[in-house]
Amino acid sequence: MSGAAARHLTAALWGIWLLYWLLSALKVKRSRWHEPFPSAAIHQVPLVLMALLLAAPYAFPATLSRRFLPPGALLPGLGFLLVAAGLAFAAWARAHLGGNWSGTITLKEGHALIATGPYRLVRHPIYTGLLLALLGTALVIGEWRGLIGFALALFAFLYRSRIEEARMRDTFPQYEDYRRRTKALLPFVY
Repeated sequence: MSGAAARHLTAALWGIWLLYWLLSALKVKRSRWHEPFPSAAIHQVPLVLMALLLAAPYAFPATLSRRFLPPGALLPGLGFLLVAAGLAFAAWARAHLGGNWSGTITLKEGHALIATGPYRLVRHPIYTGLLLALLGTALVIGEWRGLIGFALALFAFLYRSRIEEARMRDTFPQYEDYRRRTKALLPFVY
């Protein structure tokens, strides 16, 4: 697969995923509690910067668009496969989570602890899938902005997962047992 084809197909996958994500957001439960804005901004601002780095590279210094990988077909093709696998995993997790999902850290009415499907593999499978897709995107792009975007998302998801876990421990007595037996982001590792 050529680098140009991988870039176009990757952009199409992200577009399809975003459409699915937005439509799925229409079917969530009402919220009982929202994370305060200052805390939310700590993980939302890096994600906005990451999205801008990937979608609007001309808004940043040209040095961020320099290649860290040589041009070729192998790494963009591998990157595209990682994007497809990561977005599919995140979509599976989102579908499995159902009405409990939220774009911000919230407590839903009738919130339930989900520990099946992708949630039996990792506690934060949406983050796992998105990080895999972002790593793949960095390989497809082959530019420093892709790696920086991945690093920003990693920071945001690590921070956000800690906030979520504190809320889950307060809400579900069985969460600590689930946390002990299930890794956070990378099965069997972390």
